[in-house]
Amino acid sequence: MKIDSSIAAIVTGGASGLGEATARALAARGAKVALFDMNAERGEEVAREIGGAFFTVDVTDEGSVTAGFEGARAAHGQERVLVNCAGIAPVGKIVKRDRETGALSHLPLAKFDAAMRINVSGTFLCCAKAAEGMMATEPLDANGEHGCIVNTASVAAEDGQIGQIAYAASKAAVKGMTLPMARDLMGDGIRVNAILPGIFGTPMLAGLPEKAQAALAEAVPFPKRLGDPAEYASLVCFMVETGYFNGECVRLDGAIRMPPK
Repeated sequence: MKIDSSIAAIVTGGASGLGEATARALAARGAKVALFDMNAERGEEVAREIGGAFFTVDVTDEGSVTAGFEGARAAHGQERVLVNCAGIAPVGKIVKRDRETGALSHLPLAKFDAAMRINVSGTFLCCAKAAEGMMATEPLDANGEHGCIVNTASVAAEDGQIGQIAYAASKAAVKGMTLPMARDLMGDGIRVNAILPGIFGTPMLAGLPEKAQAALAEAVPFPKRLGDPAEYASLVCFMVETGYFNGECVRLDGAIRMPPK
């Protein structure tokens, strides 16, 4: 699949971070890009800058997702590319002890469920909606390709740290969906891959003190810096345009292997 003006794409979490970088990269190659996000102000700003369209979408709500896909298709036609970047990274040990009182408390189920709803169910739902539409289209080439999906997992799926039980579980689930989803959709010419980013310079990390950011960068074997969201976007574009890339989960992490904490 060549990314050009004939291709429509949807990027969830497209208002910031990895999603914004991906939306900009796809648009720079000519694709018609629709952004889904809950941050309407920033999402609309990015959409204006790249000549795309923005839709306020809650990926955990099927009605909201359906409306977003309908709006995106009305604006740009059937998407051939879906990139799922929407997600959260809650922190908390399964059980913690209060340092002053010694009292024990477990991670609230609601906090764990929120990670699963947004990171897993939201990814699944958007994939399902996109696949339905892609399957109903004519193939793009002689190989019978109908579309490509790229999901965002994390190195935490393999190297979950202390306090990442909800996040790591959710990202492991995204990784685990990749091959069976690719197999489910292989007969209809839809490829599915996942990227496992390491430590990237996203708004989530930008709030940390400079000293903490420097320490994180130093932990990367090489290059000793935070990942650039544009590098994530570049890998997305490579996966989309390389027709033999299917059913793969790829770490993008500077060779880091996360320690327990």
